[in-house]
Amino acid sequence: MIPVHRTVTEQTLRAEKTHSSVSMTGIYMTNDLAPSVQMQFMRPEQLEAAARAFPVVYVPFGLIEWHGRHLPLGNDALKAHAILVKTAEEFGGVVDPPVYFHNGFDQASLVPVLTDLFNRLKKTGFRVIIGVSGHNVQGQIDMVNKALEPVLTDGTVAGVGLWEMTLSECDESNSDHAAKWETSNMMFFYPDLVDMSQLGTGPLTPNMKPPDGIGGLDPREHASKEVGRRNVELCADAIGRKARELLESLPEDKRSFNLKEVSPEHWWFI
Repeated sequence: MIPVHRTVTEQTLRAEKTHSSVSMTGIYMTNDLAPSVQMQFMRPEQLEAAARAFPVVYVPFGLIEWHGRHLPLGNDALKAHAILVKTAEEFGGVVDPPVYFHNGFDQASLVPVLTDLFNRLKKTGFRVIIGVSGHNVQGQIDMVNKALEPVLTDGTVAGVGLWEMTLSECDESNSDHAAKWETSNMMFFYPDLVDMSQLGTGPLTPNMKPPDGIGGLDPREHASKEVGRRNVELCADAIGRKARELLESLPEDKRSFNLKEVSPEHWWFI
């Protein structure tokens, strides 16, 4: 069994005083996003230590897209990235910076680029690659999994493409378009980026139609920070469990960090 890696920080300890609820794994869920699991903030020795402890890399995907007048345009990538940071905080692994490419781009050109990215992560020594899209359309997941296929064929790494809530979907965990769920996620992670006053007080146009472009339950009535916290908690836990499952699916001699060391002699960039 692969051990669960848990990061204990001052923020986690402070949360005992400020949060009344606890995640399924016993960790208090806060909206702090630890730099210590985000690749762009890590020093070489930190990257190597994290990858040796749990050789999993999480790659968030999103795009710049209309998400109502009340949410940021980068909602999908921000959502996926933040959920994966919570996953890495709880289970271990490293979160790659968000990828702002989507299935609307020419796939014949884009898929090889993503395959190249995944191969570079593989050569960095990771054994599991999980691509998570906050843009919840089937074409996005098909794109990620198609790009992963040639990377996984030799059996030395495992991987999968998912939406953030693919594995956790239930009454407390789901998605939509700038409505109850996505608004709640942003209320939890980035409350300063949410401006509910932009929605006014009148009826919203349904089914993502102009002028509101929102699909789902009215966020003015159904969205809250607590709904977002619980959704994030369930998403992060399910993705982390999948990461462990994928690592354990590999032969025992293929479950360890596959790079001699993170140094100029053996590694330079992704």
